[in-house]
Amino acid sequence: MKTTYLYLLSMMLLATACMQTKSNDNEGSGAGNKFQEKFRPQVHFTPPKHWMNDPNGMVYYKGEYHLFYQHYPEKSVWGPMHWGHAISTDLVHWEHMPIAIYPDSLGYIFSGSAVADYNNTSGLGTKENPPLIAFFTYHDMKAEKEGRFTEIESQAIAYSLDKGRTWTKYKGNPVVKNPGIRDFRDPKVIWHKDTKQWIMSVASGQVIKFYASPNCLDWTYLSEFGEGRGEHGGVWECPDLFPLQVSGSNEIKWVLIVNINPGGPAGGSATQYFVGDFNGKEFISAQSKTQWMDYGKDNYAGVTWSNTPDGRRILIGWMNNWEYAGEKPCIEWSGAATFPRELGLVKELDTYLLTSEPVKEIEKLYGEKVEFINQDIKGVMTISERIPFAKSPVDIRLRFDIADKTKMGFTSKYGITLKNSRGEYITVGYDNVDSFFYVDRTNAVGEVFSERFALTHIVPFIANGNYADWRIVVDKTSLEFFAADNKVVITDLYYPTEDFDIIEIFAENGKIRLGEASITELKSIWK
Repeated sequence: MKTTYLYLLSMMLLATACMQTKSNDNEGSGAGNKFQEKFRPQVHFTPPKHWMNDPNGMVYYKGEYHLFYQHYPEKSVWGPMHWGHAISTDLVHWEHMPIAIYPDSLGYIFSGSAVADYNNTSGLGTKENPPLIAFFTYHDMKAEKEGRFTEIESQAIAYSLDKGRTWTKYKGNPVVKNPGIRDFRDPKVIWHKDTKQWIMSVASGQVIKFYASPNCLDWTYLSEFGEGRGEHGGVWECPDLFPLQVSGSNEIKWVLIVNINPGGPAGGSATQYFVGDFNGKEFISAQSKTQWMDYGKDNYAGVTWSNTPDGRRILIGWMNNWEYAGEKPCIEWSGAATFPRELGLVKELDTYLLTSEPVKEIEKLYGEKVEFINQDIKGVMTISERIPFAKSPVDIRLRFDIADKTKMGFTSKYGITLKNSRGEYITVGYDNVDSFFYVDRTNAVGEVFSERFALTHIVPFIANGNYADWRIVVDKTSLEFFAADNKVVITDLYYPTEDFDIIEIFAENGKIRLGEASITELKSIWK
């Protein structure tokens, strides 16, 4: 969700935008559009045209994954927010649907969530045909313009009785009024089975407020979390609350995701998380250190699907950063989602850490595959000439032998570089001297559009063990890097003049053995 200064800017620039543009009801499907523009991702979800930011309303229902998203259907810049909509049966191939929810006299339609009310607790459907219920924030631009800051945001609902194809706004909106705070948004609703009630998490300034309801309509304030906890360099947004089983045990912990803008480890917007316990009223965490879901610059507003059929906790985020989101070089469309990621939880000593990895459905996109074993790297080894298919999109897996990392002759830095013949490149590496992962995109753009883009992002981490396993999902203009048993993730965009078609493995000031490597072609999700 965008911060206030951009709301005002958009109000001035887009005052004439139509609030109910019915002509854009059906924006077409990927099958009818080749989606081949320059910079268009081929394995990541994007809108058919114009602006997209936060993912919203993610719910699985009757064989379909629903993905709603913040959308301005008139231009490729932020404007009056609608809920765009797409569905999928496999999390990778998406069908674009008509716009789901339009702004109205109560305000723009900001971020939120959706649930399947199977027991019809709301009375908005029937037991035989239970409703899907979408929870969203009304953002009143008139109240903001007039300085009535405690009246700007409130929580509302819409419901669907036809598998999410059409939506009706509840006549009793808003269902949660503003408690007297300027930033009060992004409701995430879950069913808490132990107390048999619905729980709503709402980002409120720099804390998360919790509410409870028996029916999704009538809400009671419970508690709040966040004072003096985590990072507070910006407004808290887009919360999520869910249980996860700790890997290798029967222990269940609760995870509270909190997006923040600005204040991220790479600058600008980012996602922090807390691990603790939730008793149906309060979230309690003993966590003292800030934990980040992603250390790159381009993963924000990530939340998870409700009601997944196999119990996996699957997250998707907006692959962008508010520091330059409106400046990046896309014309017909703007905004992409991260590849869907399965979340896990591990315990190391007294610390709980989230893990993230691409969902297994990525294998549905697999094409040809090239493998290497036992390659000694000293200097640079170019591998792209051995790859008979396009160098993006691809799924890259690397296993480096680091058993000798403390011995003489072992490399000081190692990793992989994607580049083109114009000298533009992006590098993913590990610094064995100062112990950190990094992504260097200082030369990954053809035309510099923001001074905050062309930077290097690092993650302090001491690599132990005999092997370092890396995975990199590469698309036309992005990479998602997973390392350290999926505890370290870096997501970064890039915009080279020409595609990166050269791939190099490197080792500086010494050597390293690349024990195993594979590069797998990824087929476009739009074909």
